[in-house]
Amino acid sequence: MFDNRLLRNFSKYSFLLKELVKRDISGKYKDSTLGLFWSFLNPLLSMIVLTMVFSLIFAGSIPNFPVYLLSGKLIFDLFANSTQGAMNSIKGNAEIIKKIYVPKYMFAIGIICSEFINFLISLTVLVAVMIVTNAPFHFSLIYSPIPIFFILVLTTGVGLILATLTTFFTDIKYLYGVIVMLLSFMTPLFYPIDIIPVQYLFAFKLNPLYAGVASFRDIVLNGIFPQTTPLLYLIFTSILLLIIGIIIFYKYQDKFVLNL
Repeated sequence: MFDNRLLRNFSKYSFLLKELVKRDISGKYKDSTLGLFWSFLNPLLSMIVLTMVFSLIFAGSIPNFPVYLLSGKLIFDLFANSTQGAMNSIKGNAEIIKKIYVPKYMFAIGIICSEFINFLISLTVLVAVMIVTNAPFHFSLIYSPIPIFFILVLTTGVGLILATLTTFFTDIKYLYGVIVMLLSFMTPLFYPIDIIPVQYLFAFKLNPLYAGVASFRDIVLNGIFPQTTPLLYLIFTSILLLIIGIIIFYKYQDKFVLNL
C-alpha cells in the first residue's frame, strides 16, 4: 500500500526534510539585512497599512479591528505562501531530482514546514497587538491548534496538487496568482461577512479558508470554541483535499523527471 511506503520514506528521509526547512528559512531572507526579523515586520507593517486604510470604513462595525485583521491575515498568508511555494517545489529542485532519488513530496512538505515556522514567529506579533489593544486573552486560546492544524492539512493537499499540475503545465503558477487574489477577497480578512448580500453568502462560505479564519477568530476574538458548521466543513475539505493531493501526486510523480 502506498500509505505504508509514504510513512517508511518519510521516516527514512526525515533528515532531508530538516535540511530543506533550514535551506528554505535561511534562503528566504538571504540577501536581507534584517533577515528573519522580516517574519515579524511583514505582518506588522501589513496590519498597520491595512488598518489605516480600512479602519475608517469597518472599524465601527468590527470590535478591535487590528486583531480582527491580523488574525485572519496570518491564517490566509500561511495558506497562500505555503501553496505558492509548494507549487514551484518540483521545478525549483529539478537538478536534485534528476541526479538522485529522494521522495519528491519532501520538497513540497519542506516549503510548507518552513512557512509554518514563519507563521509561528508571526503569531508573536498577534500576541503583541492583542496586548497593545487590550484584547482579552480567553481560555479558548487552548483550542487554537485545531483550526491551525486543519489549515495545514488543507495547505498540504492543495500544495501537492499544485506541485503536480505545475510540473506539467507551467502556466498554472500565473493563473494561481489570480486565484489567490480572488480567495483573499472571498475570505473576510478586512471586512465583516455581514456586508455580503444573502444571495451570495453561500458562495463565500464554500471557501474553506473562510471556515478556517472564522474558526480561528471565534477562539481569539470571541473567546468561544469554533462554531460547529464552519469547523466541520474545514475538517472535511482539508482531509478530502489531502487525500486527493496524495493520490494525484503519487500517480504522476514518476513522470516528473520527463518534464523537468
